Amino acid sequence: MPTLILVRHGRSTANTEGLLAGWTPGVALDERGAAQAAALPGRLAGLPVSEVVTSPLQRCEETVRPLLDARPGLRAHTDERIGECDYGDWSGRKLAELKDEPLMEIVQAHPSAAAFPGGESMRAMQTRAAEAVREWNARVEREHGSDAVYLMCSHGDIIKSLVAEALGLHLDLFQRIAVEPCSITAIRYTRLRPFLLRLGDTGDFASLAPREEPPAGDAPVGGGAGAP
Repeated sequence: MPTLILVRHGRSTANTEGLLAGWTPGVALDERGAAQAAALPGRLAGLPVSEVVTSPLQRCEETVRPLLDARPGLRAHTDERIGECDYGDWSGRKLAELKDEPLMEIVQAHPSAAAFPGGESMRAMQTRAAEAVREWNARVEREHGSDAVYLMCSHGDIIKSLVAEALGLHLDLFQRIAVEPCSITAIRYTRLRPFLLRLGDTGDFASLAPREEPPAGDAPVGGGAGAP
């Protein structure tokens, strides 16, 4: 079966403003995010990417545009199932405000039981994304062969949930996974099991350096903004 390259969108204006974007329209890449997207074709230069599948949200479409421009023959497809989690009434709100919501403790410690008011549950998010991957795996293998490589551009929580699913981890453990903006995660699927080949690879180790303010113990809902 194919190898899936998961790319989280580049840093967005919502990331830098500390907002939980969700499906809020008009959330674009910021200056750094645009530079990350511009560097993506070079980072993937050695890979024979056969298809590109993207979330319909603007920040993902902007992330893959330089890659598509660099490879005019590459086909792009939009799939809503790998769109961001529907955070419902939380969408567009400041993460700093949301940390005191009682639901946030559930999101952090027991996400399989978390459902956002006016939105969807995290279980539903993982299920739809995993179904999309299974269907695209079959389609890419049918059209390009079992050793094909294809790319999906999606969002932090979606990618973390797909990594958890590939590793056989319960969704309640997915908050232990981190993927920065424009990071690359690679999963090779086989008939019996998936293999995680790369996780959140940016090629930049700046985010590992000590910070003036130690990172919080909670996972950044939506994925976080990456290195400062």
